[in-house]
Amino acid sequence: MQDWTHLEKAKVVRLNAVLNPNQYEAAIYREYHLNPIHVEATTPDELIAVLEDCDALFAVSVKLPTPVIEGLKKCKVISRLGTGTDKIDVAKATERGIVVTNVPYFCVEEQADHAMALLLSLERKLPQMDAATRAGEWNKARYQSHPNRRLSVLTLGLVGFGNSARETARRAKGFGMRVLATRRNMISLHLPLEKETYHLLDETALRKMKPSAYLINTSRGAIVDEMALVELLRANVIAGAGLDTYEHIDVFIPDGPPPAHPLLQLDNVILTPHVAAMSIQAAQDVARGGVENMVSILSGHWPIAENIVNRGVKPWFPLQEYDPTLLK
Repeated sequence: MQDWTHLEKAKVVRLNAVLNPNQYEAAIYREYHLNPIHVEATTPDELIAVLEDCDALFAVSVKLPTPVIEGLKKCKVISRLGTGTDKIDVAKATERGIVVTNVPYFCVEEQADHAMALLLSLERKLPQMDAATRAGEWNKARYQSHPNRRLSVLTLGLVGFGNSARETARRAKGFGMRVLATRRNMISLHLPLEKETYHLLDETALRKMKPSAYLINTSRGAIVDEMALVELLRANVIAGAGLDTYEHIDVFIPDGPPPAHPLLQLDNVILTPHVAAMSIQAAQDVARGGVENMVSILSGHWPIAENIVNRGVKPWFPLQEYDPTLLK
């Protein structure tokens, strides 16, 4: 059995950003003799102060811009407990020889389930019928169902056709829907946020959708021009939207009064707080994957290749080839 006591001396920081570790994640830390320091810091100055001498760090949903990466004096690995790395200056980390890892497949099924749940709720008018029924407005609730369409006569367009999109397509086909997909350009969004995908769906692109169409986004908020979407929803140019991610709403801050954002005033939109990835199983998969990425690197080995975000990085410290028996 592998001896992990050498990891006890490593200074590991977990940037919680509202999402604290659950019991399963804490048990994995104990399994590998890791003793992470849990930090709620969010501003660059706060982060630099606690990260300057860390050996490794876990990132949930906190921003790690250029000044923070430049302030990492000893860090070997940034282990993203998730998939997206658009909040991390990966280029600067690569320049400094810091390995950036993620867990790319932990929530493929969950994202597909959530996208279909949003689509079904919008098409069947579930929020509107629920509100009317709770108010005792039976006729109004029944009226909401009059425009409903049979799913088997509808077409689902997928922008991006990676793992979660393929799972969404499989579910949609089960409902008899016609499915069209494109890898990058033209509706359910399944893309990473990059320079090339920022505002990919701008006003011009959104206006190409049918008036009866719904936009589903469980990917990254800034892929859509949010304010253009608001105006088109207000004008009924698009029938509705189901959104789990946002460009201008931060759902990773403490609870408080709702933000003054027009999306929250629209009744043809369903909003969820960036939870499409969540399930008991997904939380376990991302915790183990993220921890084991870090353990591999702190033990002097590359992690599995598919979990390396900056694959061209030249680490400032020595690393041996990936060892499939290391974590057994």
